Amino acid sequence: MPDSPSAATPAPEDQYEADPLPRWPALLALLAVVGLNLGLPDNLSVGPRWLLAIVVAALLIPTLLTHRAERHDLNQIFGYLVNGVETLALVASVWLLVAALPRGTEQPVPLLKSAALLWLTNIIVFALWYWRLDAGGPHHRDARPGHRSGAILFPQMTLDESSPAYDPNWSPDFLDYLFVAFNTSTAFSPTDAPILTRWAKVLTMIQSLISLTIIALLAARAVNILN
Repeated sequence: MPDSPSAATPAPEDQYEADPLPRWPALLALLAVVGLNLGLPDNLSVGPRWLLAIVVAALLIPTLLTHRAERHDLNQIFGYLVNGVETLALVASVWLLVAALPRGTEQPVPLLKSAALLWLTNIIVFALWYWRLDAGGPHHRDARPGHRSGAILFPQMTLDESSPAYDPNWSPDFLDYLFVAFNTSTAFSPTDAPILTRWAKVLTMIQSLISLTIIALLAARAVNILN
């Protein structure tokens, strides 16, 4: 008589079925970056301010279609593209802000507004990168029964079965990555979630550098005004 399959044996990834984590928070984050960019003055935008909105909309259409068609490899590629476009727009705006500061043409209130918009954009853009890249991306995380390994060591991954908060099917959603990105921009380092892989360390260094640059520019402008 053949052995019956053990109930304790975990299902392979290609047989695991669970409700996928929602994608709409990441979609809202992408649209939020566009909205924040529209709030910047013309001199801090590369080209017309509506250009980023057009490019992102053009890339979001195939991104959503490939997700619905379950073409996950193509979906991941379009996700990289739309994240890359928003990252380039962020870096370009920060560079234009750096270039404008020595001229002293920026008034205090518009400067503060621009810096705040770019600081928020920095958080959202890198949260999107962490969400898109960690553990193979959202589709690969959905395909696994629980989140056991990745570039970021979330506290839930360290709990053992005796912990009341232990959940074998826990997996990070966009808010978890947004929290990591927020901490990186405020503390310039991870707090409760250590960074494990080299690519994630590079991203957090870039994010911290952008955040520090924005804050340093504000401090330099404030000193200039006081003098």
